[in-house]
Amino acid sequence: MRFDHVARQVDDVKTTVLWYSKHLKAKVLKYHEDWAMLLIGNLTLALTKKGTHPDHIAFVVNSLDEFPCEEIDIKEHRDGSLYYYQETPDNITIEWLYWPRRDRTV
Repeated sequence: MRFDHVARQVDDVKTTVLWYSKHLKAKVLKYHEDWAMLLIGNLTLALTKKGTHPDHIAFVVNSLDEFPCEEIDIKEHRDGSLYYYQETPDNITIEWLYWPRRDRTV
């Protein structure tokens, strides 16, 4: 398991991306109207439009067997990654994230 990113809900993704880019020299890794991924130093920060994903801390695992849930509870992001949100005893959300290997054609 390895740390992947921290995610925060924001009112306006575009405005927030522009602020982080200007004030913290964030590099935009991915951008959509409702979601963005930024690199600030060696921290990866996801910004999500309020109501789409909870604030969370994400960790990548090497196998779905490492998810602490039943297979039926695993969901898929639009980028093809598989995920599961788990609540800690003090209400912090952990995202378990897995990137399936895809066959590539040349």
